[in-house]
Amino acid sequence: MGIKENLSEIRKGIPADVELACVSKFHPAEAIEEAYAAGERVFAESRPQELVAKVEVLPSDIEWHFIGNLQTNKVKMVVPHATLIHSMANERLFDEVEKCAAKIDKVQDVLIELHVAQEESKQGFTPEEAIEMLSDEFIAMHPHIRICGVMGMASFTDDEAKIRTEFRAIKATFERLRDEVFDGCDYFCEVSMGMSGDYPIAIEEGATIVRIGSSIFGNRNY
Repeated sequence: MGIKENLSEIRKGIPADVELACVSKFHPAEAIEEAYAAGERVFAESRPQELVAKVEVLPSDIEWHFIGNLQTNKVKMVVPHATLIHSMANERLFDEVEKCAAKIDKVQDVLIELHVAQEESKQGFTPEEAIEMLSDEFIAMHPHIRICGVMGMASFTDDEAKIRTEFRAIKATFERLRDEVFDGCDYFCEVSMGMSGDYPIAIEEGATIVRIGSSIFGNRNY
Protein backbone atom coordinates (compact mmCIF):
# COMPACT_ATOMS: atom_id res chain seq x y z
CA MET A 1 0.00 0.00 0.00
CA GLY A 2 1.04 3.60 -0.51
CA ILE A 3 1.21 6.43 1.99
CA LYS A 4 -2.40 7.50 1.41
CA GLU A 5 -3.69 3.97 1.92
CA ASN A 6 -1.53 3.45 5.00
CA LEU A 7 -2.90 6.63 6.55
CA SER A 8 -6.46 5.62 5.78
CA GLU A 9 -5.97 2.33 7.65
CA ILE A 10 -4.18 3.95 10.60
CA ARG A 11 -6.78 6.68 10.95
CA LYS A 12 -9.47 4.04 11.48
CA GLY A 13 -7.84 3.10 14.76
CA ILE A 14 -7.13 6.57 16.12
CA PRO A 15 -9.92 8.34 18.04
CA ALA A 16 -10.81 11.88 17.02
CA ASP A 17 -9.36 13.30 20.26
CA VAL A 18 -5.91 11.73 19.72
CA GLU A 19 -3.47 13.65 17.53
CA LEU A 20 -1.40 11.82 14.93
CA ALA A 21 2.14 13.11 14.52
CA CYS A 22 3.47 11.66 11.27
CA VAL A 23 7.13 10.85 11.93
CA SER A 24 8.74 11.99 8.72
CA LYS A 25 12.38 11.89 9.83
CA PHE A 26 14.74 10.37 7.26
CA HIS A 27 12.01 10.48 4.61
CA PRO A 28 12.10 12.88 1.65
CA ALA A 29 9.93 15.94 1.23
CA GLU A 30 8.01 14.13 -1.52
CA ALA A 31 6.77 11.57 1.01
CA ILE A 32 5.57 14.33 3.31
CA GLU A 33 3.78 15.95 0.37
CA GLU A 34 1.87 12.69 -0.19
CA ALA A 35 0.75 12.61 3.43
CA TYR A 36 -0.07 16.31 3.27
CA ALA A 37 -2.25 15.69 0.19
CA ALA A 38 -4.04 13.00 2.21
CA GLY A 39 -4.94 15.63 4.81
CA GLU A 40 -2.16 15.37 7.38
CA ARG A 41 -0.72 18.56 8.84
CA VAL A 42 1.37 17.43 11.83
CA PHE A 43 4.83 16.05 11.08
CA ALA A 44 7.66 15.11 13.43
CA GLU A 45 11.40 15.41 12.84
CA SER A 46 14.40 14.40 14.93
CA ARG A 47 17.36 16.24 13.34
CA PRO A 48 17.58 20.04 13.35
CA GLN A 49 19.22 20.34 9.93
CA GLU A 50 16.62 18.09 8.35
CA LEU A 51 13.80 20.05 9.98
CA VAL A 52 15.10 23.37 8.66
CA ALA A 53 15.60 21.98 5.15
CA LYS A 54 12.05 20.64 5.02
CA VAL A 55 10.49 23.81 6.43
CA GLU A 56 12.00 25.71 3.54
CA VAL A 57 10.40 23.59 0.81
CA LEU A 58 7.10 22.38 2.29
CA PRO A 59 3.75 24.16 2.90
CA SER A 60 3.72 26.84 5.57
CA ASP A 61 0.66 25.48 7.37
CA ILE A 62 2.46 22.30 8.48
CA GLU A 63 2.78 21.97 12.26
CA TRP A 64 6.28 20.72 12.99
CA HIS A 65 7.03 18.66 16.09
CA PHE A 66 10.58 17.93 17.22
CA ILE A 67 10.97 14.48 18.79
CA GLY A 68 14.68 13.67 18.73
CA ASN A 69 17.58 14.05 21.11
CA LEU A 70 18.10 17.82 21.07
CA GLN A 71 21.60 19.12 21.75
CA THR A 72 21.81 22.55 23.34
CA ASN A 73 23.92 23.94 20.47
CA LYS A 74 21.16 23.03 17.99
CA VAL A 75 18.24 24.56 19.91
CA LYS A 76 18.51 27.83 17.98
CA MET A 77 17.74 25.92 14.77
CA VAL A 78 14.63 24.24 16.17
CA VAL A 79 12.84 26.91 18.22
CA PRO A 80 11.90 29.18 15.27
CA HIS A 81 10.08 26.31 13.54
CA ALA A 82 8.79 23.83 16.14
CA THR A 83 5.20 24.04 17.27
CA LEU A 84 5.97 21.46 19.97
CA ILE A 85 9.26 20.04 21.28
CA HIS A 86 8.61 16.58 22.75
CA SER A 87 12.12 15.80 23.97
CA MET A 88 12.89 18.11 26.90
CA ALA A 89 15.21 15.68 28.63
CA ASN A 90 17.44 17.76 30.94
CA GLU A 91 17.60 21.09 32.75
CA ARG A 92 20.26 22.59 30.47
CA LEU A 93 17.88 22.15 27.57
CA PHE A 94 15.22 24.18 29.36
CA ASP A 95 17.70 27.01 29.90
CA GLU A 96 18.75 27.03 26.24
CA VAL A 97 15.20 26.87 24.88
CA GLU A 98 14.26 29.74 27.18
CA LYS A 99 17.16 31.82 25.88
CA CYS A 100 16.43 31.13 22.21
CA ALA A 101 12.67 31.61 22.54
CA ALA A 102 13.18 34.92 24.38
CA LYS A 103 15.35 36.20 21.51
CA ILE A 104 12.50 35.80 19.04
CA ASP A 105 9.73 36.71 21.51
CA LYS A 106 8.13 33.28 21.32
CA VAL A 107 6.55 31.10 23.97
CA GLN A 108 7.72 27.60 23.06
CA ASP A 109 5.40 24.69 23.80
CA VAL A 110 7.26 21.64 25.11
CA LEU A 111 6.77 18.22 26.67
CA ILE A 112 8.88 16.76 29.46
CA GLU A 113 10.53 13.54 28.35
CA LEU A 114 10.15 10.78 30.91
CA HIS A 115 12.40 7.75 31.24
CA VAL A 116 10.38 4.76 32.39
CA ALA A 117 11.76 2.01 30.12
CA GLN A 118 14.59 -0.19 31.36
CA GLU A 119 16.77 0.46 28.32
CA GLU A 120 19.73 2.64 29.23
CA SER A 121 19.72 4.24 25.78
CA LYS A 122 16.50 6.06 26.59
CA GLN A 123 16.95 9.64 27.80
CA GLY A 124 14.77 11.81 29.99
CA PHE A 125 13.73 12.44 33.57
CA THR A 126 12.53 9.77 35.94
CA PRO A 127 9.07 10.59 37.28
CA GLU A 128 10.54 11.68 40.61
CA GLU A 129 13.17 13.86 38.94
CA ALA A 130 10.50 15.63 36.87
CA ILE A 131 8.33 16.33 39.87
CA GLU A 132 11.30 17.56 41.93
CA MET A 133 12.52 19.87 39.16
CA LEU A 134 9.20 21.56 38.42
CA SER A 135 9.05 23.99 41.29
CA ASP A 136 7.24 27.31 41.03
CA GLU A 137 10.67 28.97 40.92
CA PHE A 138 11.83 26.79 38.00
CA ILE A 139 8.70 27.53 35.99
CA ALA A 140 8.98 31.28 36.74
CA MET A 141 12.59 31.25 35.50
CA HIS A 142 11.43 30.01 32.08
CA PRO A 143 8.64 32.41 31.04
CA HIS A 144 9.14 31.68 27.33
CA ILE A 145 8.44 27.97 27.80
CA ARG A 146 4.99 26.48 28.20
CA ILE A 147 5.05 22.92 29.51
CA CYS A 148 2.08 21.18 27.91
CA GLY A 149 2.50 17.63 29.14
CA VAL A 150 4.80 14.63 28.99
CA MET A 151 6.38 12.31 26.44
CA GLY A 152 7.77 8.84 26.89
CA MET A 153 8.65 5.57 25.20
CA ALA A 154 8.06 2.00 26.26
CA SER A 155 10.73 -0.67 26.05
CA PHE A 156 11.31 -2.25 22.67
CA THR A 157 9.80 -5.63 23.42
CA ASP A 158 7.00 -8.00 22.44
CA ASP A 159 5.92 -8.22 26.08
CA GLU A 160 2.59 -6.39 25.98
CA ALA A 161 2.21 -6.44 29.75
CA LYS A 162 5.55 -4.65 30.13
CA ILE A 163 4.66 -2.07 27.48
CA ARG A 164 1.32 -1.45 29.13
CA THR A 165 2.92 -1.06 32.56
CA GLU A 166 5.38 1.53 31.25
CA PHE A 167 2.68 3.51 29.45
CA ARG A 168 0.68 3.50 32.68
CA ALA A 169 3.71 4.90 34.52
CA ILE A 170 3.93 7.74 32.00
CA LYS A 171 0.21 8.49 32.31
CA ALA A 172 0.36 8.32 36.13
CA THR A 173 3.24 10.81 36.17
CA PHE A 174 1.27 13.13 33.88
CA GLU A 175 -1.71 12.96 36.26
CA ARG A 176 0.47 13.64 39.29
CA LEU A 177 2.08 16.65 37.61
CA ARG A 178 -1.31 17.92 36.48
CA ASP A 179 -2.72 17.69 39.99
CA GLU A 180 0.32 18.82 42.01
CA VAL A 181 2.14 21.30 39.74
CA PHE A 182 -0.16 22.42 36.92
CA ASP A 183 -3.53 22.46 38.69
CA GLY A 184 -5.86 24.77 36.78
CA CYS A 185 -3.57 24.98 33.71
CA ASP A 186 -5.73 23.87 30.79
CA TYR A 187 -2.70 23.73 28.49
CA PHE A 188 -1.10 20.92 30.52
CA CYS A 189 -3.05 18.22 28.71
CA GLU A 190 -0.76 16.18 26.43
CA VAL A 191 0.53 12.64 26.82
CA SER A 192 2.75 11.77 23.85
CA MET A 193 3.37 8.02 23.74
CA GLY A 194 3.04 5.22 21.26
CA MET A 195 4.81 4.54 17.97
CA SER A 196 4.18 2.27 14.99
CA GLY A 197 4.65 -0.93 16.99
CA ASP A 198 2.66 -0.07 20.09
CA TYR A 199 0.37 2.90 19.47
CA PRO A 200 -2.91 0.92 19.90
CA ILE A 201 -1.81 0.05 23.46
CA ALA A 202 -0.74 3.66 24.07
CA ILE A 203 -4.17 4.91 23.02
CA GLU A 204 -5.84 2.45 25.40
CA GLU A 205 -3.59 3.73 28.19
CA GLY A 206 -4.36 7.40 27.66
CA ALA A 207 -2.14 8.83 24.90
CA THR A 208 -3.28 12.15 23.44
CA ILE A 209 -0.54 12.19 20.77
CA VAL A 210 0.84 9.15 18.93
CA ARG A 211 4.04 9.31 16.87
CA ILE A 212 3.82 7.02 13.85
CA GLY A 213 6.43 6.78 11.10
CA SER A 214 7.24 3.44 9.48
CA SER A 215 3.62 2.30 9.35
CA ILE A 216 2.90 5.40 7.23
CA PHE A 217 6.05 5.93 5.20
CA GLY A 218 7.66 2.48 5.22
CA ASN A 219 11.19 1.75 6.42
CA ARG A 220 13.43 4.78 6.72
CA ASN A 221 16.41 5.60 4.56
CA TYR A 222 19.08 6.13 7.23
